[in-house]
Amino acid sequence: MFGYVIANTEAMQEEELKRYRACYCGLCRQLGKAHGQASRLTLNYDMTFLVMLLSSLYEPREENSVLRCPVHPATRQFSWSTKYTEYAADMNVLLSYLNCIDDWEDDHNLGRLAESRFIEASAKQLEHKYPRQTEAFRKSLEELHGYEKENIRNPDLCAAAFGKMMSEVLVPDDGDYWAGSLRRMGYSLGKFIYILDAYCDCEADRKRGRFNPFGEDYDTSESNMRSILTLLIAECTNEFERLPLVQDVDILRNILYSGVWTKFRLGRSYEGKTT
Repeated sequence: MFGYVIANTEAMQEEELKRYRACYCGLCRQLGKAHGQASRLTLNYDMTFLVMLLSSLYEPREENSVLRCPVHPATRQFSWSTKYTEYAADMNVLLSYLNCIDDWEDDHNLGRLAESRFIEASAKQLEHKYPRQTEAFRKSLEELHGYEKENIRNPDLCAAAFGKMMSEVLVPDDGDYWAGSLRRMGYSLGKFIYILDAYCDCEADRKRGRFNPFGEDYDTSESNMRSILTLLIAECTNEFERLPLVQDVDILRNILYSGVWTKFRLGRSYEGKTT
């Protein structure tokens, strides 16, 4: 349920795109450094957004570097990082691990179980390092698992459970002045992600007999889903615009106002080709 909080790179200026990718490279580098090379397989652009958001808000010292990447050995890669790159890398591993375990418990997916083994040692350490986030993640996953087990097809309840999880991801320090705004922003963003993911998967889930909060009698028309998603992302951006952000704010706006709709647009295009 990740990979939705991405940029619309086609609408970016060249320098913005370069900085966005450099943040991604910095996060990838931190993952390998802190959690082993296998952890890089869990990397996603959602946590790149987290790095840019927190770094813009709190303005920590930034480290820049030029390096050669095993994936792109022919050219040197620019990267930058802050102390929030470390936090985002930790969240990336912890969320990936708990998600793998949840998939194993739900579907007995051996591939996901094997994936969890690569990051298990780091994840166990992170559970002790971030007890607040870990407790919230586990409670949210248990709540979602309960809805699935009881076949409670209620999009609002399911989205709220995922929103609670994301609300804690965006808050590195619970006692900080901006914690409330970040938590509300994360909650709305989490609900948006869950609803969009469920919408994109609803037809495939129905064919496979898998749980999806949208029952067959639910109006999943494009217009209705767009209205619901617009309200959710508006709640998120309302909180976002209250934050005193300057650096990278145009990139962050690109993500929240355009990039998060990428898979919705792709989903509509795909459906149009099959009818």
